Amino acid sequence: MTAANAPAEMPRSDAPLLLVDGSSYLYRAYHALPNLTAKDGFPTGAIHGIVAMLKRLRADVRPVLAACVFDAKGKTFRDDWFPEYKANRSAMPEPLAQQVAPIHEIVKLLGWPVLEVGGIEADDVIGTLARQATAQGRRVLISTGDKDLAQLVDEHVTLLNTMSNETLDVAGVLQKFGVPPNRIVDYLTLVGDSVDNVPGVDKVGPKTAVKLLQAHGSLDGLVAEAASVKGAVGDNLRAALDWLPLGRRLVTVLTDADLSGAVAGWPDLSALTMQAVDTVALADFYARYDFRTWRRELDAKAGGDRAEAAEIGPATPVAGGAPDLASGVNEPGDLFSGPATSEDLPARSYETVLTWAQLDAWVQKLENAPMTALDTETDSLDPMAARLVGLSFAVTPNEAAYVPLAHDGPDAPAQLPLPDVLARLRPWLENPKAAKTGQNIKYDLHVLENQGIHVKGYVHDTMLQSYVLDAHLSHSLEKLAERHLNRRGLSYEALCGKGVHQIAFSQVDVAQATVYSGEDSDMTLGVQAVLLPRLAASPDMSRVYQDIEMPTCRILQRIERHGVLLDVPQLAMQSRDLAERLSQLERQAYDLAGQPFNMGSPKQVGEVLFGKLGLPVKKKTASGAPSTDEEVLQELAADYPLPAAMLEHRSLAKLKGTYTDKLPLMVNAKTGRVHTNYAQAVAVTGRLASNDPNLQNIPIRTAEGRRVRKAFVAPSGHQLASADYSQIELRIMAHVSEDPGLLAAFADGIDVHRATASEVFGVPLAELTTEQRRYAKVINFGLIYGMGAFGLANNLGIEQKAARHYIDRYFTRFAGVKRYMDETKQLAAKQGFVQTYFGRRIALPEIQGGSGPRKAAAERQAINAPMQGTAADLIKLAMIAVQEAIDREQRATRIVMQVHDELVMEVPEAETEWVRVQVPALMASVAQLKVPLVAEIGFGANWDEAH
Repeated sequence: MTAANAPAEMPRSDAPLLLVDGSSYLYRAYHALPNLTAKDGFPTGAIHGIVAMLKRLRADVRPVLAACVFDAKGKTFRDDWFPEYKANRSAMPEPLAQQVAPIHEIVKLLGWPVLEVGGIEADDVIGTLARQATAQGRRVLISTGDKDLAQLVDEHVTLLNTMSNETLDVAGVLQKFGVPPNRIVDYLTLVGDSVDNVPGVDKVGPKTAVKLLQAHGSLDGLVAEAASVKGAVGDNLRAALDWLPLGRRLVTVLTDADLSGAVAGWPDLSALTMQAVDTVALADFYARYDFRTWRRELDAKAGGDRAEAAEIGPATPVAGGAPDLASGVNEPGDLFSGPATSEDLPARSYETVLTWAQLDAWVQKLENAPMTALDTETDSLDPMAARLVGLSFAVTPNEAAYVPLAHDGPDAPAQLPLPDVLARLRPWLENPKAAKTGQNIKYDLHVLENQGIHVKGYVHDTMLQSYVLDAHLSHSLEKLAERHLNRRGLSYEALCGKGVHQIAFSQVDVAQATVYSGEDSDMTLGVQAVLLPRLAASPDMSRVYQDIEMPTCRILQRIERHGVLLDVPQLAMQSRDLAERLSQLERQAYDLAGQPFNMGSPKQVGEVLFGKLGLPVKKKTASGAPSTDEEVLQELAADYPLPAAMLEHRSLAKLKGTYTDKLPLMVNAKTGRVHTNYAQAVAVTGRLASNDPNLQNIPIRTAEGRRVRKAFVAPSGHQLASADYSQIELRIMAHVSEDPGLLAAFADGIDVHRATASEVFGVPLAELTTEQRRYAKVINFGLIYGMGAFGLANNLGIEQKAARHYIDRYFTRFAGVKRYMDETKQLAAKQGFVQTYFGRRIALPEIQGGSGPRKAAAERQAINAPMQGTAADLIKLAMIAVQEAIDREQRATRIVMQVHDELVMEVPEAETEWVRVQVPALMASVAQLKVPLVAEIGFGANWDEAH
């Protein structure tokens, strides 16, 4: 009996269902081996990659039930929800399109059931099959490289990525993404998907999304607390609130599709039984497409049954390296740089420096070079802890050197001693006249300072060049090289692996490390050659880069390096107090509920609130269950004590977990201080982002939150000083709108909120109430952020009609503000961007190409971004001016934090009067607006006292 005619194997009840995301692997296989061809020139790279992967899977898993699922042509239900869905996807490359039909043919010849279902995507087919299989008690293995499918993982469903040798169970998803599988949809909603043209929250990347979800529990919890999220992230989140529900629907994989037209006998899965390999037809296929190695393997097999056994192989767990995509390749290609031949590529020479003669020759080149790109290789992303593993340099295109210093892999060659190499390089590294450039130089400054080297002469940073020119795009060197050089380098993952299998850079083969690091320096030089002329062509952006961003970068490195002192015992005491209060609230909640319950379980909370206590249901979740999110609890708390107790418990638990428990763990053992990282190239408006730890989001609205600031203290003989701008964004609004009422209020030193209240309510200043001023303050700041009647009504707790009346009255009294908003939206729609007072350009692509909620969000951003961006530029200029004065006068005062519009300084007692007088004056003088800039300063033993 031949394998082609052998009966299908009957399903075992314990056999897992193996689902292959064919569409995911189709593209990945094509890009891995793009230029392979048969003798007649027909492209075969994608075919080869798919076959290698399926052969490996079948050998490792020995599936009985399986399916290889591909996307069908045509629109899906998501296109009906959102016409722009996948609109920015380019057409499938013609060489790949030619291979689709042969791929379907050979997948079937290899015995795999193939599925394409019209109207839904491959992900939805996989999601539905997975849920049906688990409902029948089966385990499910999904082979994919698509992060969207991580939402399907549970105790029965595991993801396999055969191209990266990655296995993701529940713990693996949490480790990789930072959130559990049941929060992947929330995570994807925030991050968005540029490939599918699904916008997330602007500038919210994976790390920020994880932090937001960890802090607020879920997307619903985050939305409910959107008003409390600070900085650019909060602004962008609030601008996206209308979009998020649709975004969540778009990224949610369907698990209940009707597959009766695609799977015979649905919902029975026996139609997905693996078939035997058709060796006769397979041999013809291999010959037709010139797969000589695989054809010889078939010919060498003695008989059909033995051929099938060889194809299936022994049962082994999924482990080991990625499939060998290059095995049996007729014309092997370069997996890292793309083309199989290098005729059209420039010759590149990257030298490994292992002798003193080589190093001396390169030092001579460095000393004679007009500009050198410098890059460090380390063993950590933490700049304060990173150990130097190697250095690379590039002075001319396509040429670089790598000096390995601490490679300790099994085959590592003898290397020059690190202290001696640094001693030889120190004169050049610390020479301010030796011009240097880099990518994210702040990190490299830290790394070399760890070795006692204080690098001088850095005049450029390609990351910051890109940030000033294209703030809305990615600024990684990988993306910059792709965008500006049409070049892809060796990736870190290709070198070191991923996840638990990732090795340290010190373990990397030195030859490969030379290519990787040499490419980084070489590409940095190339990117700069493209970006500098663009900056030079725009005086405004050149000024922002040279006069704001580059000086700020150097100051931020000094701030991070110095760190800020923490009173750890005080935080420990706060944690104990919070633990006691949480225990009291827990007992109180149980008493109010009449039973103990898990306050972290939405199901149990819902059963208590709506089942046992019969509280009114305010809204429902997508599954139809009563919602218990933050917004619902806030509404119920106004009338019922249990939701109020639960809200307080949530707030204090978050404070304890995020700050009082965690901050002491982040104290650097060597310095005894906390060293945050200021991300400079994140927010499109120019604002800084603080992380590890985030010093900008420490809550100050509650007494418990303010206590955390008390733990940021001055050392003996010093005080902390806090200097910040007074009502800076309202002053900028007065400047840009030139509204007479606002200009007069600031010129006369009148409280602008009282002035607004007087105009809106038609009441003389002397007769205003505190409540009227509060309303005016909400109106002032709300309109800056593009808030409409709905948002204002929610914030003030009033009817929408009343909120609309207040807004209309405001715009009648402050017509200049209304004119500014209308003109700004029109100009932004015409040119696609807005600018700050100093010329920083903020791109708004959705204001021209977007529609519906995305266009409305872009219009709100157009109003706010010039003000927020100008405020960001002002505090950076203030920081530069203050630091220059400190250096000029050789003061011992140190800037230790920059938090939004505030500078926090560590001031020796002898310099407090100088700081009290000079710092506010310096901050007020960095720009001349149509209204006066006012900076206020306070002093104290800790941050709370100073603020």
